[in-house]
Amino acid sequence: MRETGGSGMNTATIRRNNGRRARNSAAKRPKQRKGLIARLVASLPFDERQLHILTTWALGLILLGMLWIAALFFGLPAMLWSETSEFAARAGLRLAAVDVQGAEHMGEQQVHLKADRQLGHSMIDLDLAGLRADIMQLGWVENASVSRRLPDRLVVTIVERKPIAIWQHEGQLNLIDGKGVVLNGVDPRTMPQLPLIVGPDANHQTAALAKLLDAAPALTPLITGATWIGNRRWDIQFNSGETLALPEGESEAAAALVNFARMDGTDRLLGRNFVRFDMRDPSRFVARVQPGRSGGDAGAVPAAAEGTGALPPAEPDAPASTPKGKQG
Repeated sequence: MRETGGSGMNTATIRRNNGRRARNSAAKRPKQRKGLIARLVASLPFDERQLHILTTWALGLILLGMLWIAALFFGLPAMLWSETSEFAARAGLRLAAVDVQGAEHMGEQQVHLKADRQLGHSMIDLDLAGLRADIMQLGWVENASVSRRLPDRLVVTIVERKPIAIWQHEGQLNLIDGKGVVLNGVDPRTMPQLPLIVGPDANHQTAALAKLLDAAPALTPLITGATWIGNRRWDIQFNSGETLALPEGESEAAAALVNFARMDGTDRLLGRNFVRFDMRDPSRFVARVQPGRSGGDAGAVPAAAEGTGALPPAEPDAPASTPKGKQG
């Protein structure tokens, strides 16, 4: 009995010791590290369920992209669009007429030559952008819009350029707008009542000329033309036959024109047998009378020119008195 009791106690003691050793061993064993993918997933701002949804969508989009590339390779979208366009045409959506609005000076024929190429095409297959680009190439067209009018009409609306002058260059007469764009030729026998601008590149100076004339609006109705001299200054022609030579530079030319308008308003320079006024030198005012006329016929230099270095009118047939180096 004593042996049995002692043996049982020893067995229990051994089991308890084994359990302690096992727990100590488990506690001392290092924890197994997480894998790289598990750590990346754990660092994402969403859980595994959301990650699964995102992955599914990404795979779906990749698959759709591959299918679309394959369809393009075999021409399926073009075939589908062609069939749709033809179906619309059979249903009555086929271009039958082109209406042109706003074409007054240029006429509608130039627009029809470009727009009528699309007659008979399906209304959903019209190249509106290409047609507008072609129409914008026409000289008179400043702006244009092209729109569909279902079921079978196309409307082209034109905004024409406004002619403001006639440009004479190399024996040719052409209408030009405020930007110097050449619109069309002019028949000398039917010249419109517009200022005549003469000289190489004078068409590109129309905006500068308009700004210059705005400085002296009282003279504008009296001006019939202007000549761009040496690509640097203007000669102004009046309907009474005189020419006014202005200096170089925008501000200098504007100041001279204002001064001339003041003198003409005070003592009337225009229409008194003068041929040319020269104001290229701001300190001098030079006048030339018509051949065969005397200085007395032309009248004395107006008092408004006194104090400005003005000179009396030159003798008939004598060149205008101008400072050296200021010619042209």
